[in-house]
Amino acid sequence: MITEKQSHSRRNLIVAVILVLVVGSGVIYFSGLGQPTGASGSIIASLQSSISSLQSTNSALQSQLSGLSATSGNTSLTGINPEAIYSTDNRSIVTIQGSALVTTSTIFGPVSSVETVLGSGFVISYSGTYYIVTNFHVVNGFTNMTVTFSDGNAYPLKVVGTDPYSDLAVVSVSTAPASEYTPLQIISSSGVVVGEPVVVIGNPYGLANSMTFGIVSQLGRTIQEATTGNFSISGVIQFSAPINPGNSGGPLLDKNGNVIGITTAVVNGSQGLGFAIPSSTILRELQSLIASGVYTAHPYMGITGADMNYQLALASNTNVTYGVLVESVSSGSPASKAGLVAGTTTVTVDGSQYLVGGDIIVSINGAKIVNEDALSSYLEQNTSAGQTIQIGVISSGHLSTVSLTLGSRPAP
Repeated sequence: MITEKQSHSRRNLIVAVILVLVVGSGVIYFSGLGQPTGASGSIIASLQSSISSLQSTNSALQSQLSGLSATSGNTSLTGINPEAIYSTDNRSIVTIQGSALVTTSTIFGPVSSVETVLGSGFVISYSGTYYIVTNFHVVNGFTNMTVTFSDGNAYPLKVVGTDPYSDLAVVSVSTAPASEYTPLQIISSSGVVVGEPVVVIGNPYGLANSMTFGIVSQLGRTIQEATTGNFSISGVIQFSAPINPGNSGGPLLDKNGNVIGITTAVVNGSQGLGFAIPSSTILRELQSLIASGVYTAHPYMGITGADMNYQLALASNTNVTYGVLVESVSSGSPASKAGLVAGTTTVTVDGSQYLVGGDIIVSINGAKIVNEDALSSYLEQNTSAGQTIQIGVISSGHLSTVSLTLGSRPAP
C-alpha cells in the first residue's frame, strides 16, 4: 500500500522528471533549426530517438501522477468509505420512542408530567427471525413504545430480552412486513484495534439516520450507568465519532459496514468522546436474551478495589505499583470463599481514602492485570459464572496463586 508520505514523494519526483523532459525537449528542438548532416546529424537523430522514448515515458509518468492524485483524494487511504456504508446500512437503523409518567415533588405538592425517550436501534436476523437490538436504558420503564423504520412507517414493539449489566435489549415488531427489515451483520469485536476508522448511524435529538465518522480511541474501558448499580460495564470501546442523546442503541460500524459495537454513552461536556458496548458482548448474550429474556452468566468475585499506583504503593509499604488493591471482600462471596484478604488500615493519598494491607491482584490465568479496567474486562470477555480461575496475588510482599470459582452477579 502506498502511504500518503510515499505518494507525496513520488508525486514530487514525477513532477521533477516531467519538468526536465519539457525543458530538455525545448532546448533540443530550438537548437536544431536546420536539417543536420554527417556525424552531427547522426547525433541529432540519436537524440531525437531518445526524445521520442522519453516522451513515451513522460506520458506514462503523467498517467501515474494522475492516478496518485486521484488516490490521495480517495477514501482508500483511510481504508473506509462512509458514503458506501451509509447507502448500504442506512435502512437498517430504526428510531425507538416511548413515554413514561413521572411524578415530581414540589412545594405545591406532587406534579405529574410525561417524559419521552428517543433512541436508536438496528435490525438483525437470528435463526431466521428479525429482531432489533438497542440499549436497555432506551426501553427500561417506558410504555407505548414504537419502532419507526427509515421509510417512516411505525409499529408497536415488544421487549424480548434485557440485560441491565451490559445495557442491552432485544425487541421485536410482529406487525411489520418483511420488506421493512434490512439486517446488519454483527461480527466479533476481538479484532478491533485502536486507530481504525469507524462510522456511527443513529438519531441524535430525533434527527433520524444521521451519520458521524471517527476512529477507535481506546479499548477495554469500563463505564457505569444508573441501571448497573455498583457494577461496571466492561470491555467498552471508546471512539471519537460525535454522538448525542438519541444515538443510544445505534450501531458502531467498521470499514466494511459490519457491527462492532452498540453506542451507549457520551460524557457530558466532552468533544468526540463516545462509548460502545463491544459486539462480542452482543454475540455472547444474544441466544440467552432471545430464548429466556435474560442473561445471568456475568462473572462475580465479590470485592471492591482500587488501582495501584506509585503513591498508593508508598502508603502501603510495597513496591508494587500496578494491579488491583483489594479493599473489601463481601461476606459469603466467591472471593471470601477463596480466602482473598481485604484491607485493614485506612490511609489518605491525594485527598482520597483507601483501605490498605489487603491482597493485590496482579494476574488472572497468567494474564497481567494492571488496574480495575483490566480486571473487569478480562473477567467479562474471558470468563463466565461457575468457571474456576487462577488469581495471582501479592500478599505481605509475597506472590502466590489463589483458585477462585466465579459466581453470578446478584439481580440489580
